[in-house]
Amino acid sequence: MSTSNAAAAKKQQELQIQYGNYKNLLQQLATKIGDVEQEAEEHRLVLETLGPVPKDRKCFRLINGILMERTVADVVPALQTNAEGLKNVLEGLVKQYKDKQQEMETWKTKNNIKVVQQ
Repeated sequence: MSTSNAAAAKKQQELQIQYGNYKNLLQQLATKIGDVEQEAEEHRLVLETLGPVPKDRKCFRLINGILMERTVADVVPALQTNAEGLKNVLEGLVKQYKDKQQEMETWKTKNNIKVVQQ
């Protein structure tokens, strides 16, 4: 009898660890999504601000901690490329989040997991 109780307790502990791993992974993905969304919003605001500015006007861009003097004409294409890249990364992260969330739900159903809120 104690052997089956020990096995059941070990199984329950393994399920709890796996559930915790899923929750941590989802939290990390959500944090990354938030960071990328914030950076994409900053790019959008800068592009919006530079839109009506004359193309030969000088501006400054921070690259790897170094402030570089450029013209608006030089900076805008790079910002647009970065904004598109961020959009693609964001779409990938959201897809990855949804896939992991679905995987977790399938795992919960398969293992008959009921989450109890504290």
